Amino acid sequence: MGTDPKSLVEAARSGDPRSLARLVSLVENGSPGLREAMRAVAPYTGGARIVGLTGSPGVGKSTVTGALVRSYRSAGLRVAVLAVDPTSPFSGGALLGDRVRMQDHATDPGVYIRSMATRGHLGGLSVTAPQALRVLDAVGFDVICVETVGVGQAEVEIASLADSTLVIMAPGMGDSVQAAKAGILEIADIFVVNKSDRPGAQEVVRDLRTMLAMAPAAEGGWKPPIVLASAASGDGIGELVDKLDKHWSWLADSGERDRRRLIRAREEVSAIAVAGIRRRIGALPGESRLDDLAALVASGKLDPISAADELIDGRD
Repeated sequence: MGTDPKSLVEAARSGDPRSLARLVSLVENGSPGLREAMRAVAPYTGGARIVGLTGSPGVGKSTVTGALVRSYRSAGLRVAVLAVDPTSPFSGGALLGDRVRMQDHATDPGVYIRSMATRGHLGGLSVTAPQALRVLDAVGFDVICVETVGVGQAEVEIASLADSTLVIMAPGMGDSVQAAKAGILEIADIFVVNKSDRPGAQEVVRDLRTMLAMAPAAEGGWKPPIVLASAASGDGIGELVDKLDKHWSWLADSGERDRRRLIRAREEVSAIAVAGIRRRIGALPGESRLDDLAALVASGKLDPISAADELIDGRD
């Protein structure tokens, strides 16, 4: 097994789990070999279905993820799970490790589970998640589940990465109207009312239907279904997989899949470019020019737009 990125990609595509783990680490750590690795994986991307799972803490996202993995594996599909966890204040790594609640899949060679830390990123995702998804797509996984940190309003970022976004709710987890205010409901392709064997599940469904009825419906658009499930026992997971399949077909038939992926690629390129510009600005000699311009702005002697123009012109 080679150690250069191209060799790692070839080995990972042949099924070597260590090579895959090293590739994802290249991405997460922003290693020097990342550019070459991304060039190597690019021709193989575009085949995986990406399912995003989001919702408030405690609704059972990991349990639903595990149940989906089990269902897809029974159908013979290879499944990867990218679980984005809060950052440990001590190590800087993912606080919950590799998701102990999904370890019953750990010995299955057709399943790959990886935790990534948010490292202070507020969107519920790791800033390197898009590149990690490209790697998992390129090495041949059929389905990639992205489970995000439950961080409320900012978590809507998952919709920019996933083909299908599941918003998971549960009875007894607070007023569902608050979720609507947070904007999470707007990004759902499918609603999952988990822990549906508990009292209050029908009330959550009723509230969701009321809010969906008030939302403007586009002609020929997708109307998000509501699935009652109890992921711990597996109830409702078959229906959820069926709804995901129907959504995938709608995405392909309507052209929405290609549109979403184009937007995803634009956002990814833009984010990388902006990060590169920030690094170049930070590399200015002693950052003195930036400090000088900031001082002028703070004192009211220069406006921030003019300061930014000077910084850019000075860099070139």
